[in-house]
Amino acid sequence: MITAFATATGAAEPVGNPLISMIVSLLPMILIFYFLLIRPQKKQQKRMQNMLDALQVNDEVVTIGGIMGKVVTIKEDDVVIETSADRNKIKFQKSAISKVLTIHE
Repeated sequence: MITAFATATGAAEPVGNPLISMIVSLLPMILIFYFLLIRPQKKQQKRMQNMLDALQVNDEVVTIGGIMGKVVTIKEDDVVIETSADRNKIKFQKSAISKVLTIHE
């Protein structure tokens, strides 16, 4: 009935496949999400992983919680840091380190 009304009023019928037009309209949105959200996040994760892989004993580090100290020992996933002149030692996971303050040449 609707098509009969549309043809009776002289309206043109849609041409082409609606699935293709939907895909073509969604493609730019997907690309924008990739370049603005996904790609920068992957770059940041890669930089963070490289920083943790390059971590060495005697590096000055800052944890996610803001604790500053010097790395004493490094194991698989654990790092022990010395936090003060009193030689207090705290064990953290490597992923809890947010920044390495020591610059390597």
